[in-house]
Amino acid sequence: MAVPQTEAPQETAPKAVSPAARRRAERSSRPRYPAWLTVPTYVYYAIFFLGPLAILVVFSLATQKGFGGLTYGFDLSQFKQVGQSLYITIFIRTLVMAAVGSLLTIAVGYPIAYWMARYLSTYKLLALLLIVVPFWTSFLIRTYALKIILDPNGYLAKDLGINILYTKYAVAVGLVYNYLPLLILPVFASLERMDWTLIEAATDLGARPLAAFRQITLRLTLPGVVTGALLVFIPMTGEYIIPAILSGGKYEFVGNAIGDQFISAQNQPFGSALSIALMIALSVFVILYILFATKEEQFGA
Repeated sequence: MAVPQTEAPQETAPKAVSPAARRRAERSSRPRYPAWLTVPTYVYYAIFFLGPLAILVVFSLATQKGFGGLTYGFDLSQFKQVGQSLYITIFIRTLVMAAVGSLLTIAVGYPIAYWMARYLSTYKLLALLLIVVPFWTSFLIRTYALKIILDPNGYLAKDLGINILYTKYAVAVGLVYNYLPLLILPVFASLERMDWTLIEAATDLGARPLAAFRQITLRLTLPGVVTGALLVFIPMTGEYIIPAILSGGKYEFVGNAIGDQFISAQNQPFGSALSIALMIALSVFVILYILFATKEEQFGA
């Protein structure tokens, strides 16, 4: 008697899941918390950010009456004054010097972060500690210490002939010196997450070290570089102490012009208009960074 043969069950191929469906599934599996837990954050944000910003906008639309007097209203003449050639020159100078300072910080900070992540193992935490230590000292004290180092009667000027104090070069050195840790930390974090076996595989396949660095290391750490550059570029544009001390007032930034309007001239409306104009200019760079970060996230997904 013949035994009837049964057909083996056919294996069905797993259905491909789209990235959007995968992200929705991840969001649905995340824990949900009550919305009221965010109230303290929003209150803090409203009091210490939106509140001062609103005051700044009100001041910028007011009219100065006499020395330090204000008449509140809707006057746009302060913003028209920002467009004068003198202040346009100060804005351009500030943005150019902040861009140059950011590039110099990358040129100095990236090799340091690369060396720490690639070649240090035992003393890696010690190196990080030495980088963070300057933040334990006052920003003002650090700038005055650099002024002493660059003093015309000091070692650099007399023996080495490097006399750059009270010039734009001293301002550039001060920017790099004070903001270098803000770039090293995010770049170091990106390098720490990198898979170094990719470099070994590239060199085994015949790639030169420089080509492997450009095509693999630099591309994988580019988000950290952009984040670090933004972290140093934004505070550099609003810098007040470094140009005032290291240039002796000869190389003013927008922050110095704003400080002069609030302190010396007692012209709060125009100082507020300068501040808002600077924030608008910086918003362009922040938007570009957000677009870049979004593209990197989509590419990584």
